[in-house]
Amino acid sequence: MRDEFEDDDRIKAINADLAAKQGVVSDKVLSVAMDTTTRASWETGDLPHLDSIPLTLVGKGEQNSVKIKLAIEAAESCDLFLMEEPENHLSHTNLGRLVSHLANRCEGKQLIVSTHSSFVLNKLGIDRVMMFNGESAVTLDDLPADTKSYFQRLPGHDTLRLILASRSILVEGPSDELIVQKGFRQQHGSLPLEQRVEVISVGTSFKRFLDIARLLNLDVSIVRDNDGDPDGKRALFVDYDSDETIHIHIDGDANARTLEPQLIKANGLQKLNQMLGTAFTTEAELSGHMEANKTDTALTLFEHADALVIPEYIRDAIR
Repeated sequence: MRDEFEDDDRIKAINADLAAKQGVVSDKVLSVAMDTTTRASWETGDLPHLDSIPLTLVGKGEQNSVKIKLAIEAAESCDLFLMEEPENHLSHTNLGRLVSHLANRCEGKQLIVSTHSSFVLNKLGIDRVMMFNGESAVTLDDLPADTKSYFQRLPGHDTLRLILASRSILVEGPSDELIVQKGFRQQHGSLPLEQRVEVISVGTSFKRFLDIARLLNLDVSIVRDNDGDPDGKRALFVDYDSDETIHIHIDGDANARTLEPQLIKANGLQKLNQMLGTAFTTEAELSGHMEANKTDTALTLFEHADALVIPEYIRDAIR
């Protein structure tokens, strides 16, 4: 019976239709066949196969992706799709392919997705997100068009972390993030995430995140370098001065342009040499070394058992 199953004209017709969807549902050939593995029973032997492998034996991510795509292809007359966490078990690359497929194949249809992935949120349209608090829904449909486009084109940003946190501290890079985390632990006895405070590296995309924070009235602090021009850097955020939940922290000392000279100013040459295991004789030499090895330096300071004096503008953000 198993041998004859695939020769049945009705099964041939089904498999011909499924084969025509190669490249849409999967790059592999999807077919219906009998499960010939040792665990098969007569009752459950009729299974979808990918390149002659039973679907239950391929990776969970590929199973989910095929099921989602197949459901969409099999329901072309449907105008509404409900989907739960399509990111499950998928690598970043395959998730990108699936989300692009959803955006293309579901155009003109209503797609409702629950997700824990910032990538899915951004790629499908952060302006369409809805957040429920048990009484009402809040949307981001008033986001500026260029901000919406920015997150769709660069969907790797952690927007969902910002949205769901009780408070967020936005920094320029990983070295700033590590120093903020150490300062927070010294001040509060725990890492930020343990208190639902997110420290997020955003590069120079502060304003994109502040557009979200403004609409949702989120508590957000900005920590950034003054780059030798404190007034000019503060002027970049003048549009947010009236937002009571948005706080800008930029040190006023133009001679301490970045995080590294700020740390030297706060801790001194001797203390940092001791913590970093270096023996520089001038602050300029130490600063050059720290700036050339920004992340390694910050990681060493973060992991060191000794307390670090945190620059005042960062302490203000930590609160």
